Amino acid sequence: MAEKKGEMSVQEAGRKGGQATSASHDREFYEEIGHKGGQKGGQRVRELIEEGKKSEEGGRSRG
Repeated sequence: MAEKKGEMSVQEAGRKGGQATSASHDREFYEEIGHKGGQKGGQRVRELIEEGKKSEEGGRSRG
């Protein structure tokens, strides 16, 4: 691992932050953020699917 003395890698920083979050939050917190992430991600996926459908429809009518 190539890193300078006194600095940490992104992986180490993420691990340290995750451990700190885990120590200060309970199971409910993780359930809530997981639910929020699923809602937000699902919304974006639906938007992308609709955009793709519109794009395909436009391409088919030209040919």
